[in-house]
This record gives sequence, C-alpha cells and structure tokens, in this order.
Amino acid sequence: MGRRAGYHWLGIVMLLLMVGCATHRVDWASRIGTYTFDNAVMELGPPDKQAKLEDGTIVAEWLTNRGSTFAYPAYGFGNPYWYATPPPTTYVDTPDYYLRLIFAPDGKLKSWKKFAR
Repeated sequence: MGRRAGYHWLGIVMLLLMVGCATHRVDWASRIGTYTFDNAVMELGPPDKQAKLEDGTIVAEWLTNRGSTFAYPAYGFGNPYWYATPPPTTYVDTPDYYLRLIFAPDGKLKSWKKFAR
C-alpha cells in the first residue's frame, strides 16, 4: 500500500471520528404538536418533577445538567506573606439546568423551556 492510500484511509478514519463525536441537539420547536408525554418518558426517563393541572395539562421537568461548586485559591499581591499563611479560597457555584415540557390535555407537546435554577 502506497503513501497516498495510507493518507486516504487516514482521512476516512478522521471523518468517521468527527461524525461519531458530533453532539445531538434536539429541536424541541419542531416537536410541538406531535411529541407526547409517553415519547418524553421513553427518551428522557421519568421526569424529576411532574404536575397534572385541572384541565389535564401535564407540566414535567427533567434535570439535564447538575450544577457544581468549584474552589480555587485566590492568590493576590496584597499579602506579602502568602507563602506563610493559607491563601483565601474563592468558590464559584454553577446552577442546575432543567428542561420543562408542557403537554396539552390531548397529550401532545404544547411548549418547552430550558432554564437554570
């Protein structure tokens, strides 16, 4: 196998890796009117929170990303003896991210919203 054939196969492998690593984003707007609560449970699992309103509307929320806390030392130039005392620590919190799907009384997706809490 020549050098050109080797580059050809390398290109094919790289293309397959890029396709396999592509993220899948859901277009929720295109699912309005056709997507059902049962479809959502099959795809996303049981909701973390759910409420059925008097008119039969279902409001369901799924946790999509768990928030976390990051801590890092806040080194600065204000303390000339920073090596002798522990530096102060700075904490940064990130929120939890949710997907809220609202299903009409007929069971079809009526609206959706992504939000952080």
